Amino acid sequence: MADVLTLDSTGRVIEVEGKTLEFKRDLSSPTKPLRTVVAFANSAGGRLVIGVNDDGSVSGVEDPLAEEERITSLITDRISPQLVPGIDLVTLGGATVLVVDVPLSTRRPHFMKDQGPESGVYVRLGSSTRQADPALVAELERNARGVAFEDLPEPRATSGDLDLEGLSELRGRQTGVDDLIALGLAVKQGGEVVPTNAGILAACDDPTRFLPSAWVQCGRLRGPSGTDIFDQTEVHGPMPRAVDKVMEFLLKHAYKTAVFGEVKRRDVYSIPVEAIREVVVNALVHANYAERGTPIRVGFYDDRIQVDSPGLLLPGMTVESMRRASRLRNPSLARIFREAGIMEQWGTGVQRVFEQIAEAGLPEPRIEEVMDRLRFTVYVPSHAPESSSATGEHQGNAPSEQGVSKSSEQVSKMSEQAQALLSLASEGPRSRAELLAGIDLSDAYGNYKRHLLPLIEGGYLARTIPEKPNSQNQRYRTTDAGREILAGKETTK
Repeated sequence: MADVLTLDSTGRVIEVEGKTLEFKRDLSSPTKPLRTVVAFANSAGGRLVIGVNDDGSVSGVEDPLAEEERITSLITDRISPQLVPGIDLVTLGGATVLVVDVPLSTRRPHFMKDQGPESGVYVRLGSSTRQADPALVAELERNARGVAFEDLPEPRATSGDLDLEGLSELRGRQTGVDDLIALGLAVKQGGEVVPTNAGILAACDDPTRFLPSAWVQCGRLRGPSGTDIFDQTEVHGPMPRAVDKVMEFLLKHAYKTAVFGEVKRRDVYSIPVEAIREVVVNALVHANYAERGTPIRVGFYDDRIQVDSPGLLLPGMTVESMRRASRLRNPSLARIFREAGIMEQWGTGVQRVFEQIAEAGLPEPRIEEVMDRLRFTVYVPSHAPESSSATGEHQGNAPSEQGVSKSSEQVSKMSEQAQALLSLASEGPRSRAELLAGIDLSDAYGNYKRHLLPLIEGGYLARTIPEKPNSQNQRYRTTDAGREILAGKETTK
């Protein structure tokens, strides 16, 4: 136990408080330390050290044996079910501290007796202790019994709610009712085949009918505080099919540069595509779909991509252990992801993400438990519209106000859709509907804002009636700057 804590040259404890470690000066106010003990037992185990101040300085306890007896009695009298942690007296910097070693309990959820099982359950969230809500309490109970939420039958659903044809296509093999049962996607109840939550997630065309959290909210958020919603979309349907839709949204807002090799052109994106795809897959597979009204959220900010999935880490897991190996919250759903070729292996995805990010020369990703969700942040080069560090332009961002040169490098940075719009408008004034139809898009305001407006603001397209932007007779023509882009395109062929 003595090697648990080490001191620096100033006599302060080097280790910092976190999910499995907390310091308390004394037991003068025992309620908070006891809540921490409960949280350790319910989350991932941990050590409560009494006799160390918040700044890491060691004050020790005045009467170690009396304090040891007191903390033992407090735990026995005020925590239920019964919890028996290891308690040791450790000499540290000439003083004696009390170390309460709390294991992850198999009898969870533990709770404070005076608050009862409904409101007295606590869990560890980073370096803080928080009260568990009813959904989290239920998950703790299921987890302690070895029951996964995905295995529970959904009594409101029938086998007809599952798209067997689509599931067969995903798996690459014929899938029948018997296969659903074998895969854990359905169970037999009274002669009927009833889908499980895993079946709803994997094969229902609209899982939110039964699981309100089973969808993905995507957004491109601009500005220093990320409050300017530039674009957003909702992804609904079977969870395995959500991955490609989320990645399509992210790539739409990433910069793309064409690299011409000896054999063929290769598109290089400004974000680490494979690593981010792995993060999205991880979120979909490990989300706690029992949480109601909290979808998976994917935010593309100017300097980062942030993926939030409902649910904290499984009991026994920490952010540090997650980097080495993972435990599946939804193994049946994960199996469908693997059979569909979306997951290559189990348990090494997060490790690969960190390796790929390091190879790309980007800052290390950040994983944290925030409120009732797990947040995975990948830092990317600046995508702020005014940023000079951006590696290219794409269909969702306005070109630089300084214009675009005729070099092949600059031409390759403008998306093919933008070039197609300029080419159409160079043949003569075109309406908004005609231009958007030319790149196979509907005449919706979102498409106008995303594809035409950046070219207008950048000076590459001009309105024929500039004093009346919303006129029904409005047409758009290519400017001289836009023709320079097209001329540059010709020289690269």
